[in-house]
Order: sequence, then C-alpha cells, then structure tokens
Amino acid sequence: MIDEPVEATRAFWHRLGLPGLVDVHVHFLPDNIQRAVWAQFDLAGPAIGREWPIRYRGSVEERVALLRDLGVRRFSALPYAHKPGVARYLNDWAARFAHDVPESIWSATFYPEPDAATYVGELVAAGVEVFKVHVQVGDFRLDDPLLDDVWAVLEHSGTPIVVHAGSGPVPNEFTGPGSLARVLRRWPRLCLVVAHLGAPEYAEFLTLAETYEHVHLDTTMVFTDFFEQMSLYPRELLPRLVDLQDKVLLGTDFPSIPYAYVHQLESLERLGLGESWLRAVCWDNGVRLFGSSARRLAP
Repeated sequence: MIDEPVEATRAFWHRLGLPGLVDVHVHFLPDNIQRAVWAQFDLAGPAIGREWPIRYRGSVEERVALLRDLGVRRFSALPYAHKPGVARYLNDWAARFAHDVPESIWSATFYPEPDAATYVGELVAAGVEVFKVHVQVGDFRLDDPLLDDVWAVLEHSGTPIVVHAGSGPVPNEFTGPGSLARVLRRWPRLCLVVAHLGAPEYAEFLTLAETYEHVHLDTTMVFTDFFEQMSLYPRELLPRLVDLQDKVLLGTDFPSIPYAYVHQLESLERLGLGESWLRAVCWDNGVRLFGSSARRLAP
C-alpha cells in the first residue's frame, strides 16, 4: 500500500471538533468493472481527456480499511450504469457491499430502460439510501421519457440521487444543466446532489441549488490543484457558496484520484470560508441526509 498521511486527515477533522467525516462521493465497484474504469483513466480515454494517475488501487478490503483509518464514518459506493442491462448487476453487487460494510451508504444506480422504475421502486422499498447517475459516461439525458416514472418514485420517497451532469472533464451532447433543469421543473421536490459542484457549469448548477429546496452540491475534486488546472472555480461565486452552507457536501471521488485524500480537505480549508462552513460541508450536511452511523442494512 502507499504511504498515506492518515494523521493529517485525522488532524483536519479534530481541529474542527468533528467526530469524523461523511464523504458522499466515494466509488466501490465490482472488480471487473473497476478494472475497466481504471483502464480508461490509464489510457486517458475519451471521457477523461488528460493524464489521470490513480492513487488508490488497493483491494476493496484495503480501501475500506483506509477510509476507516482516515475517520470517514460514512461513505458511498456509487455504482453507475453505462448502458442498458447493467444496473441490476451493479445494484446486486452494491447491496452485498452495503451488507458487508455497514457504515457505507447503501448505493444503487439506474439507466433509462423499460424496467428502471420497477427496480428503483424495489430498492427504495428495501431501504436503499442513495442513487448515482452519470450522464457523461451513460450517454443519456436526464429527461429521457424512460425515466419519468423513476423521477416520480424518487420525488415521492425523497431518496437522494448523486448526479454527474456537468460537462467535465469532457463534454458531450448529453452533459450540461439543461436536462436537469427540465427534470426539476416537473419534479421540483427531488433530492439531488450535483457532483463536482457541476463543473464546469458552476454558476448554472449553483442557481439550481438556490432555486430548488432539495438540490445540493458536492465538492468532489473541486478546488484541488489537479482539478483547478482543468476547471477553475470562479472565486466571485464563493459568497453564494457560503450562503448555501447547508446544501454543500463533502465528496472526493476516492479511490480514483491522483493525490492524497487529505488534499481535498486542505483545498476546501484554504478557501477561507470559515470553520462553520467546513463543519457543515464535512459532517453536518452529510449526517442530515444519511446519518452518522449505519441505519439500514441490505438484505
């Protein structure tokens, strides 16, 4: 395993008087799919667009152990379907992961396909805690008619959905705020978490979070040195981000990041937005959505 500055991460949340961290944007995938994803990063594939060395390539068990050592009290798995017929396989794997790792946030995914509303409804009834969709990888629009019944189910249940809809790191015809805005006009009470603060359409997704009561943003990779080279966050938006203190959540993209976990935390701290903002982002808001300890276990 790599030499990880565990104590630096633990010192960060100790300084804030927190019991640990809640990270809403962590990925765990079946080994075969994880290898395929990392291969795309290694090749700087068409959805990546630049050199992107993966720091955390250990086994599932090693990565879980590291998150525990870092003091991440709750973390997601966030599988994401990239084509029809894959979601059920990913969801079955993620349910077993949630059972084996009780502090994980039980995660699932869906794709615009005829049975999506059926399996989403089954998962909601069983107690799944978060869904993930990735329009850049999946090549679909969020307002695809095959998802109409899915959004209706999720608005009724209030189950959060982490949505990668921004055009980073590489745009395509499906990315951007447009389809999410159209979905929210029809289902305004959806509980959404916009990944990467919506990079690079930061202002547009920030406006959606200001407009809709249950739209949140996650910090995944934003403000890190690596990400700022690709998509600089406009500093004139920071006051609005402070005003949205209760709707911004810590996300990191662990394990598929090219720097130490602590760098995400240091990048947020050096913004100078205050300890109250940091406590809300790194703990309070995640606890509000997902609790501070395991609440539900997959069967």
